Amino acid sequence: MTADLQTLFRQEIELAKAEIKEEGTRAGKAAGMFGGAGFAGYMVLLFLSLAAVLGLANVMDGGWAALIVTAVWAVAAAVLYMKGRAGMRTVSPKPERTVETMKENAEWARHPTR
Repeated sequence: MTADLQTLFRQEIELAKAEIKEEGTRAGKAAGMFGGAGFAGYMVLLFLSLAAVLGLANVMDGGWAALIVTAVWAVAAAVLYMKGRAGMRTVSPKPERTVETMKENAEWARHPTR
């Protein structure tokens, strides 16, 4: 019976490894698609900015048109930076729950009857 349980346990571990590998491959492909979408979005914004500069250049000097579009992007960058900075301040690098459960496990290991 012990041998059967060991065999079953090993088979379950192998199945879990195979499933994790398959899901990792799918996740990698999806991440590649997100990367491609990000690059395509960057190109859209680049050419949209160029179109805005050329459109504004019809009503004013091209240098001023480029400066206006640059200023709009600078404001967008500043807003995103401030939001990102505020979000990072809430991130804790220490895994609080894990540390707490490890302390509980250590306490239980010292006194298992409590």
